[in-house]
Parts: sequence; C-alpha cells; structure tokens
Amino acid sequence: MIPLTDSLIRSSFVNASKGDAKRAQLPDLDAVDWDRLDLLGWQDAKRPKLHYVSLELDGEVATVMLRGAERPPAKKLLCSWCEDIVDGNHAALFVAPLGGDSGRRGNTIGTSICADLRCSRNVRRAPSSYELRSEDPALLAYHQEQKIAGLQERSSRFVRAVRAG
Repeated sequence: MIPLTDSLIRSSFVNASKGDAKRAQLPDLDAVDWDRLDLLGWQDAKRPKLHYVSLELDGEVATVMLRGAERPPAKKLLCSWCEDIVDGNHAALFVAPLGGDSGRRGNTIGTSICADLRCSRNVRRAPSSYELRSEDPALLAYHQEQKIAGLQERSSRFVRAVRAG
C-alpha cells in the first residue's frame, strides 16, 4: 500500500462530509508498516462507534466511514473481507452510509468485518495445519498470495458499492 498522509486520507472520503472528514481522528501514520498493508483500518478515538478504512481503488486512495454495531453480534461472524477462520478476533457488523445523494437520504450498506480491522495481518499469517497440509514454500506463498488478492478484491468491491451510492 502506498504511504498515506493526513491530507490524502481526509481528501479521499467517499461517504463523509468535509466536516466529518475534518473531525475524523487519524491513527499515527508514522508508525504504520505500509509494505504489509492492503488497507488501513482504524477506530476513531473520540467517537468509538466510528471506524474508517482507507485503501487503493482504481489507482487512487478511497476512504470510507463505517459505523460499528451498537452491541456485539449474538453469533460468531466470518469476516467478509479476509475470510479468516483462525484468528481469535471476531468479526463485527459495520454499516457505511452510501456516497452522494443516496447517503444523504440515509441509505446504507453493511457487512461483517474483523472487529479490529486488521484483515491485512490475517491474510499474511501462516496457514494452520487444517487449512493447508503442506510445507512446500511455493505452495505456502501461493496460498498467501491468493488470500491477499481475495482481501483486495472483496474490500474494493465494498468500497465501490459505497462510492456508487
């Protein structure tokens, strides 16, 4: 992922007003390992129900604002982006206002995503023994490449849907 700056993130929101973008609390961007990320996700420190995800989309940065669920889901959910089944962190329900006029009228789209928004980490972990029964380095690398590509495709599809309104 390309290194992001404060101004690049704030100017890339696809479903937030300029005021919302300006008020968003950003993470410490200097501490981010950009080479190991496909998307940057974080929770707003001042407004904990708000979350944000920035990713590269069609050669540009796109950032979406998400609202977390009021309460945790009654059942365990699978993250629809990284599809990780091993990590101890569970998925949570998130809702994003649609972009444009549709979003201003209150229309939203929802999905289940890892509660900590660390999908990039999950797709890079070594597969468990029941996920992939091989020690072949080429096969392990291929498995990881496929997981990363899947994360990029599914998260981009969601952001495109938000942007399209």
